Amino acid sequence: MVGQSHEALHRIFQKDPALLTRALQKVLHVPFPEPREIAALNVDLTEIEPVERRVDTLLRAETDEGMYLLVVESQGKADDRKRGSWPYYLSYLYEKYRCEPVLIVITQSSATARWASRPIQLGFPGWYSLTVRPLVLGPDNVPVIADERQAERDVPLAVLSAMTHGRGPGAAAILESLASALRTIDPDSAAVFVQFVDSCLADPQAKQMWRDLMTAIQYFWRHPLAEQVREEGREQGLEQGRVEAKAEMILHIFQWRGIQVTEAAREQVGACTDMHQLEVWAQRAVQATDLAELFAP
Repeated sequence: MVGQSHEALHRIFQKDPALLTRALQKVLHVPFPEPREIAALNVDLTEIEPVERRVDTLLRAETDEGMYLLVVESQGKADDRKRGSWPYYLSYLYEKYRCEPVLIVITQSSATARWASRPIQLGFPGWYSLTVRPLVLGPDNVPVIADERQAERDVPLAVLSAMTHGRGPGAAAILESLASALRTIDPDSAAVFVQFVDSCLADPQAKQMWRDLMTAIQYFWRHPLAEQVREEGREQGLEQGRVEAKAEMILHIFQWRGIQVTEAAREQVGACTDMHQLEVWAQRAVQATDLAELFAP
């Protein structure tokens, strides 16, 4: 189970390694060669001495131009200790595998992205012995994917968009588009992506909106992520509690999507005690553009 945004931000590249090379080529416009094969490697860089060092995600990419190690670091904030650990990672990996390491940093913060993109130069000015230039993916260069068709064309990139822009004002549109696009891929992969996004949504309203959207299409309830919510429902001990929660969720979806809900519609939803009918309305609420579509026969 993904517990923190730190884990989700780099583990998405373990779930879909090809996304990383697409991000390098299309987002950062780095002419990285097209891999023939990408394999995940052991992230443990611990030496025999009791000094434990681990990268977040480590992938090996075989290309026509050679073999590369893709070192992915998820970074929440500036950390001057990385000035020593990142060069160490790259040097150690080159010594161990004898192929070129490439450092990619991913973050949800623009300030952290600017900090991480600064070269690390070791030595004296004018004659640096070692220069490390991280490639950085963050909210300033990862595209905002708020269009359903665009999200369907590259669902993992749409997931990355939601993970990096989940704090911004466009979060609602991004999440709605992604929710629709998840229907086009296999349910198991979709459910994993749902967890990644949920872990990265720091804004409580955006997180609740995402969970409501996923509840409507049944992905959220497939994983342990929902156990706490299910436990809260069991504590209510009454079917009425489930009905009221579902009705409230429908109204919240319309509110977050910016659709005006009349008092009559609010009363109609609130008065419904048929869970099957509420499930139908919940699924419609994700796509409906007005109240007429919600209550259509």
